[in-house]
Amino acid sequence: MAKRIDPIDVLVGQRVRAYRLSRGMSQSALGEKVGVTFQQIQKYERGANRMGGSRLKKIATILGVNVAAFFGEDECAGRENIDDLLTEVLSQRYATRLLRAFGAIKDEKQRLALVQLAESMTPKTE
Repeated sequence: MAKRIDPIDVLVGQRVRAYRLSRGMSQSALGEKVGVTFQQIQKYERGANRMGGSRLKKIATILGVNVAAFFGEDECAGRENIDDLLTEVLSQRYATRLLRAFGAIKDEKQRLALVQLAESMTPKTE
């Protein structure tokens, strides 16, 4: 019987990736601190492998968050939709770099121009 990926494992993995990227940490660096290979971190982030409780706690400590943050159950109740959106966006490749670059732009007109450029590149939904 084929192993099925649990949606909770995928969500937790996406959040681990988002927190890791927001700290500018590579999969190799996280793996080294946790005591696993970067390939294992990849599997965790995809939800292909489950993280045991002790491993999840260790990763949370390294990333400076509560374990509950990986499940969207932090002290800020009512933010599930925002947290899910942020997790989805921040777990994508280059998202953190784009946000950091955007934050470094001081000119409001340049920021608006960048947003309009990005919006012009997105598929139109009708």
